[in-house]
Amino acid sequence: MKVLANDGVSQSGIDALEKAGYQVITTTVAQEQLINYINENKIDVLLVRSATKVRKDLIDACPNLKIIGRGGVGMDNIDVEYAREKGLSVINTPAASSHSVAELVFGHLYGLARYLHNSNRDMPLEGDSNFKGLKKAYAKGTELKGKTLGVLGFGRIGQATAKVAIGAGMKVVAFDPFLEKANLQLDFFDGQTLNFEIETISKQDVLKQSDFITLHVPSQESYVIDEAEFNMMKDGVIIANAARGGVVNEVALVKAIESGKVARAALDVFEKEPKPEIQLLMNPSLSLTPHTGAATNEAQDRIGTELASQIISILG
Repeated sequence: MKVLANDGVSQSGIDALEKAGYQVITTTVAQEQLINYINENKIDVLLVRSATKVRKDLIDACPNLKIIGRGGVGMDNIDVEYAREKGLSVINTPAASSHSVAELVFGHLYGLARYLHNSNRDMPLEGDSNFKGLKKAYAKGTELKGKTLGVLGFGRIGQATAKVAIGAGMKVVAFDPFLEKANLQLDFFDGQTLNFEIETISKQDVLKQSDFITLHVPSQESYVIDEAEFNMMKDGVIIANAARGGVVNEVALVKAIESGKVARAALDVFEKEPKPEIQLLMNPSLSLTPHTGAATNEAQDRIGTELASQIISILG
């Protein structure tokens, strides 16, 4: 049995598959050459992350494929239902990267609250010549403790982010159209645990109450945050989007920053990915990362071993 991990897979995943007798190929094949490569090499399992697309044409053209696996949560780059109709197994790893995304969101939020994204750029340039000026410029930071974090989308990643927020001393409010409440268990280093029950509220109420807002929703037909939503928010709100490009209207976001409605924002994902708009890249009120929410060694290890165990249980 041959597995093509076209967007890469962790060594832990490779080891688990090879131990079970699978051949793992980690060559990255260009999208337009993928169908030929799969057929010529008789690939049984195709593993992807977000770069490779698995559409109907590939599914139809590669009858030897048995499993399509996505290392991560969102499967919008795969025609999932069509593949399943054709008898393929489609698998993903929804739980493996939740905490990694949550930590990235808080890296951004702490950075934005204390202007670290700007200070880290300015200190190398002006730290010796304008130290007092920079100190004054960045002297109006804010604490996260005691503030309200609004979580839009309260699935695994939203809940993982809420746990970090509670640990930071924040109040959490959440909106999710499919969930009335969630029980969160926080695990601490000495074996102690704390449980919090959070009942979801309306999207409108989350927007009105929150000092910080984070999105954890799948791709949508329309924007989750557009001009109308920005207008509902508190003045000076800080926003993070580490979900999907296209759930926040980036033009409306820039306008909201210019008006002062949004103080600062973090983007890990972009509408025009992998070529984000230049006005986003150059905006000093934005803290930016190149879609690295799940990109930790720990998450990739969990993703690899989870994919391997699913493949082995399906194919034996």
